[in-house]
Amino acid sequence: MHKSIILSTLLSASLVAGTINFDNAPSKPEHRLPNGKNEILSFHKILKDSMNAVVNISTKTVVQSNQAHNRLFNDPFFQEFFGQRGQPRQQAPSHKDNALGSGVIVSSDGYIVTNNHVIAEADEIMVMVNGSNKEYKAKVIGKDKDSDLAVIKIEAKNLEAIKLSSIEEVKLGDVVFAIGNPFGVGQTVTQGIVSALNKSHVGINKYENFIQTDASINPGNSGGALIDSRGALIGINAAILSQTGGNHGIGFTIPIDMVRNVVTKLIKDGKVSRGFMGVNISDLTPNLEKLYTHQEGAIVTDIQVNSPAAKASLKRGDLIYLVNGKKIKSSSDLQRIITSFSPDESIKLSIERDKKTFVQELTLSSANAASNVLGSLTEIEGLRLAELSNHVKKTYQIDQNVVGALIEGVLEGSQADMSGFMAGDIIIQIENRSIETVKDAKQAFNAFKGHIKRVYVNREGFIVLLVTK
Repeated sequence: MHKSIILSTLLSASLVAGTINFDNAPSKPEHRLPNGKNEILSFHKILKDSMNAVVNISTKTVVQSNQAHNRLFNDPFFQEFFGQRGQPRQQAPSHKDNALGSGVIVSSDGYIVTNNHVIAEADEIMVMVNGSNKEYKAKVIGKDKDSDLAVIKIEAKNLEAIKLSSIEEVKLGDVVFAIGNPFGVGQTVTQGIVSALNKSHVGINKYENFIQTDASINPGNSGGALIDSRGALIGINAAILSQTGGNHGIGFTIPIDMVRNVVTKLIKDGKVSRGFMGVNISDLTPNLEKLYTHQEGAIVTDIQVNSPAAKASLKRGDLIYLVNGKKIKSSSDLQRIITSFSPDESIKLSIERDKKTFVQELTLSSANAASNVLGSLTEIEGLRLAELSNHVKKTYQIDQNVVGALIEGVLEGSQADMSGFMAGDIIIQIENRSIETVKDAKQAFNAFKGHIKRVYVNREGFIVLLVTK
């Protein structure tokens, strides 16, 4: 049966004058089993404080709807037959779609963390604090689609902010609690354990390193808190894996280290700028392990022209096993750590090449600034195009006989993106025009601008036909 992913929400932290106070941390934890006799094991006191830091979020989205209209009724015959000649078609009035989610207070003066998908399309965001009937109108401070995190703010004072744990303190088997507003029934707490750590390739967010839990997370819990048995936040509840929309014991939570990083950037800049190396990477598979001394890390499989990695003389086959002394276990691990840095930061990579190790310093660029990575490019209709020079052919192992315009990047959400263009494609023909250079491509796109057109691309040696506007 096809699996579907149902999104959901949670979170919290602590701010002073618009800056998160990460000193608001609990004491060093001790992992042990309860052993008291003649006692009722209860988390009532801990949960009471944490629940006051979790809020209910309701959103309203104005939707402009047109009445269903069959184009046949434009025909005068049908208009006369149905008595509608001369009658203007009515447009249905706008209406509001309501949605519910959760959020976590991270500062006493009203900063709240939630999931991006909870507030992404909202025209109005209302927040209700636990134990109060008062509704606050919230404003958006910043949103980050790639991590599915967002920060909103309400005008309130002396709110109870949640305490923050750290990912190093989270262990497999820890007892955890999910707090949120499932199905709009009001604030609810469910219990479970940490089922797994470092879960990636789930297909929910671009940057994934989830905590998996069997604590019940249901629709409306999105943006809510996952806390440990001290009441400290370990993550924001984001999604469940379900075939029916109900809870099947597999929930995913955005870990606290990612939350800290993203929330700090959103509050400071209103957006998230991520560090960028310019490499393609893969995991160290069992077949490759015998070629390397280190048995964990990420293998460099390709390097973009003019990227930070190219400038630092990285090569295909390099195994990156440490970043600033921090162990890299997989390709997703490397991606997550690199994107946690800001552009222009310098980092130190520990690399194994031909069973010899060395440390290479590298200055990151911005994942959003194509000009920093790709050099001189032509941007047109959501595509970043580069000349297919001999150097580029050699770098990307493209046959020397191939001609065309290389697509170095595709703007996310653009028409080109929706039409199926991919980075690495080579445009060889637009309608009946052969393409040999970027200039050819630009002229052809301009000639057919605003019209549906057929574009032929060479994709790894196969000719693919794409249709775009």
